[in-house]
Amino acid sequence: MQLSTTLEYPLPSTSPKSLLFNPKTQNFGTLPNFPVRNRVCTPKMASLPGFSVRCRVAGGATESQSEYRTLVEFVGTAGIGVGDDLVLLFDHIQYACKRIASLVASPFNSSLGKQASLVGGVDGESGRDAPKPLDIVSNEIILSSLRNSGKVAVMASEEDDAPVWITDDGPFVVVTDPLDGSRNIDASIPTGTIFGIYNRLVELDHLPMDEKAQLNSLQSGTRLVASAYVLYSSATILCATFGSGTHAFTLDQSTGDFILTHPNIKIPPRGQIYSVNDARYFDWPNGLRRYIDTVRQGKGRYPKKYSARYICSLVADFHRTLLYGGVAMNPRDHLRLVYEANPLSFLVEQAGGKGSDGKSRILSIQPVKLHQRLPLFLGSPEDIEELESYGDVQQKVNPGYEV
Repeated sequence: MQLSTTLEYPLPSTSPKSLLFNPKTQNFGTLPNFPVRNRVCTPKMASLPGFSVRCRVAGGATESQSEYRTLVEFVGTAGIGVGDDLVLLFDHIQYACKRIASLVASPFNSSLGKQASLVGGVDGESGRDAPKPLDIVSNEIILSSLRNSGKVAVMASEEDDAPVWITDDGPFVVVTDPLDGSRNIDASIPTGTIFGIYNRLVELDHLPMDEKAQLNSLQSGTRLVASAYVLYSSATILCATFGSGTHAFTLDQSTGDFILTHPNIKIPPRGQIYSVNDARYFDWPNGLRRYIDTVRQGKGRYPKKYSARYICSLVADFHRTLLYGGVAMNPRDHLRLVYEANPLSFLVEQAGGKGSDGKSRILSIQPVKLHQRLPLFLGSPEDIEELESYGDVQQKVNPGYEV
């Protein structure tokens, strides 16, 4: 639905009444008088990206309007040429994310989250990295939605040992971290979902199912056709790229639509914030310690003191960095190339930023296994370049962390 609302009034000697659109009822309510130079329009709403308001000026002229677009409308009509298949897939992805948003906000998730971790998990993980019940439920929600879309050949998830082959003729491959930061839910700290989408490699169709599922899921990040994250916080925000810019959509709880609120995000060339677990400072290599010491004293290439902001939720730390600039990082071999590093690097690059492992561009790294881990540095281009210039920034030891 594309909303275009015309507000027309004669201009009497007394001040007219302004109107505010209620998206839930699609009606207008009365507000105090708001005359502006022989025209009447909704205060502030007209300037919000994603809200369409047309103002009628005395004499009959119509001013230009901003666009009110839902996610599906934007993908289908923004001229980015993604095709109907990807539009349909994103419609099912957004439905899955709305269900997950409801799950993490439920008053009943606390008891679910405190259930004992499942035995085993990916690579026999236990403790901090063992799958949690909320992770598993989120994984099943996503798998169900991808099956229903009919557009996905294979899904590879951080929660599964191996990719799941869905349908032979699905044009897409989806890799996902279903619920990043789930251990923070009890404290109401933001969590998120991460997606990467590739085209199915039709040249592999002759191979056995397990083999073609694996190889389709190990594509280089340079072959991504779309990626997205969803932030579950004070607002539920879906941020996506289709290879032509990075755009964020906010869930309107009254209508159930993701509304375009941040078109064409551009990360600042340099920020003033770094995001990392400072408690591991003495485990860091010399290069990383020197970089952090330098920028927080204001002695780096940018002569201002940097501030530390660390949520310990990758999607949340990345989202803040995307909007405000700086660097979000985990210098350990901890984050997964396929499910986290590649999709987020694609998003930050499309916003003008950089994704690095401290030495190389993330998207240039060829995955060799599904759950491959690596250091990750995401952020403003000038900040990433300065950090890389210190050379020794990858943390290779991690004493005491597993205890």
